[in-house]
Amino acid sequence: MQLKIVLAQMSQSVGDLKGNAAGMLDIRARFQDADLIVFPELQMIGYPPEDLVLKPALIERADAELVEMARVTGDGGPAMLVGTVLRIDGALYNGVVLLDGGKVAAVRTKHELPNYGTFDEKRLFAAGPLSEPIAFRGVKIGVPICEDIWFSSVTDHLKLAGAELLIVPNGSPYEIDKDDLRVSGVAAARVTETGLPLAYLNRIGGQDELVFDGASFVLNGDGSLAHQFPDWDEAVIETLWTGGENGWRCEPGRIATLDPNPADIYSAMVVGLRDYVNANRFPGVVLGLSGGIDSALSAAVAVDALGADRVWCVMLPSRFTADISTSDAAECARMMGCRLDTIPIAEAMMAFDSMLSGVFEGRTPDLAEENIQSRIRGLTLMAISNKFGPMLLTTGNKSEMSVGYATIYGDMAGGYSVLKDAYKTTVFALSRWRNANRPRFGLGPDGPVMPDRVITRPPSAELRDDQQDSDSLPPYDVLDPILHGLVEQELSVSEIVAKGFDHDVVARIERLLYVAEYKRRQSPPGVKLGSRNFGRDRRYPITNAFRTI
Repeated sequence: MQLKIVLAQMSQSVGDLKGNAAGMLDIRARFQDADLIVFPELQMIGYPPEDLVLKPALIERADAELVEMARVTGDGGPAMLVGTVLRIDGALYNGVVLLDGGKVAAVRTKHELPNYGTFDEKRLFAAGPLSEPIAFRGVKIGVPICEDIWFSSVTDHLKLAGAELLIVPNGSPYEIDKDDLRVSGVAAARVTETGLPLAYLNRIGGQDELVFDGASFVLNGDGSLAHQFPDWDEAVIETLWTGGENGWRCEPGRIATLDPNPADIYSAMVVGLRDYVNANRFPGVVLGLSGGIDSALSAAVAVDALGADRVWCVMLPSRFTADISTSDAAECARMMGCRLDTIPIAEAMMAFDSMLSGVFEGRTPDLAEENIQSRIRGLTLMAISNKFGPMLLTTGNKSEMSVGYATIYGDMAGGYSVLKDAYKTTVFALSRWRNANRPRFGLGPDGPVMPDRVITRPPSAELRDDQQDSDSLPPYDVLDPILHGLVEQELSVSEIVAKGFDHDVVARIERLLYVAEYKRRQSPPGVKLGSRNFGRDRRYPITNAFRTI
């Protein structure tokens, strides 16, 4: 006995019910010889929907689209397994429906609801019961949904209930090193425990701060990899399954090579920015290009995501800006092929000095005057954004955002930040990688995108004479491991000191991390890369007296 099952690794648009439904029907029309077409988690409404699912009108319209999709299956062609929100006895469920023979032939709901990090499904959905397999054309298919696969109790129940193969619709966001965890960790464990083959289907594309990498796969019951879908790209693949005395088995197919590190991080940034800008209908982006590494990398990601013609760079020199910064910014723009305008801010600085001279009289220039420069730049860039329409892209990295080394309403002003979850040491690694490589779907140049000097030159905010980041912060190869311990691992000061770091330095960094929380609450969204990004994962109180010293 054989079945042709199409696994549709595809994007989705949150709230675009008609567009999502049309996309699924288009795929069905392309694979009329298939038995079943499977779509990712919540493909009908988009994932994660957040509080949008609390709108009764959304549920009503999603149900209407499902009725129409079910009607189409009355032609005797492929059935469809569609992820959607279900209202059952007044409660909302994250579930899937099998559309076959012109009707809704089966309904299954998610049992394990994630409620950590980026996920808050327990506040939106009710937990479904442990589900039974779906009897479909001679085979019993278990359908654990995303988080369900992380719990052996779910798949063990399906096995005992007679499931012969497992199909897992997912909305699994990208995180660094998550590929191995999905395949070799979670999925392989479920296959070993049950002896059942497993098809893991994930979505692709960006949704606000999350980006989905796809990387779907099929494991046979012996643990062998039958299919490995590519990451980041749409892949709609027909898989052939054969049933016999020894159970069901998927015939081997394409084994794609997934992006290694740091290429995967760069790809996540490109996809996240591309989909955010396009989905929100911005004509492009504008950003301040300072001649430093952060703005150079941000511009490179933007060019790869949108094309050079949609990236507008602006150099905003002050009297503290070194000639080398001006020339490096110009060279970056030339290498990337994007527009660069230069707007000196000296006149605006003098205007503010004059305007504030009375109230500032008798006070020595300090951080206040430095921050005015940053805010003048933010104001100027927002003026361009308002006048011409491009979204302002901010360029701060996670190291800076962690310790508050950023100016609120200045360099933090903007609509999106591609470096928000990238530590400074990651910025260095990504810049070196991009100068030697081009992402396969990038729209930027094949060669380097910034002069080597931009990478090797000591970083500086250039808000006062001879300023360097090291004047205010430890070297980044010291700072970043400390921050990783405090943020990603939630370690105490003493635990980090035990790793060989200076106590006073670690205590100071912890204090800076906590007092900068109010700034981060007002920062723009940015693509999630690691396990504990600011905003969706790490949610600390602004007013917080606790310290681990």
